[in-house]
Amino acid sequence: MTEISKEYAVALFSLAREKEDRILPYRDALRRILSAFEEQPEYISLLSSPSIPIRERRALIEQAFADSVPEQVLSFTELLCEKGHLRLFENCVKEYEELCRAASSVSSARVVSAVPLTDGEKTTLIAKLEKFSGHRVEAHYETDETLLGGVTVYMDDTVIDGSLRRKLKQVKEVLGK
Repeated sequence: MTEISKEYAVALFSLAREKEDRILPYRDALRRILSAFEEQPEYISLLSSPSIPIRERRALIEQAFADSVPEQVLSFTELLCEKGHLRLFENCVKEYEELCRAASSVSSARVVSAVPLTDGEKTTLIAKLEKFSGHRVEAHYETDETLLGGVTVYMDDTVIDGSLRRKLKQVKEVLGK
């Protein structure tokens, strides 16, 4: 993620807090716009084209979203367009969602395992991560066969590497000495 994305997300998040706690409605609106951009990727290219006057690009954004998102989120999207940062929209949404999780004491964890985890293993892992972090954890699961076994967890600014690949590497280092 870029520093620019974070700055824009923080600005919108601050505004959402001031507006009688509009944090979640703004998040939902950002997701609606992002979904539209993902369904029509050429739309961002069109809205980023310097050959189209900014006034017209802003009008296209208003036409597409004015009836479905709050005015501040619409203005936010138009500002990104105007400043030439619309291609960072997805990153801005991710940063905004991270701010939402932090404000509600929820951590986001990316769990990478060698094989898919069972529901029981997921439940046990989440319980341990919540105890470790002191708050609720939302996990997203991936598999990576190169781990050989075990799991690696990326949560907030922490990496917990319990992979067999790492353990074998440590054994190799000890034997190599």
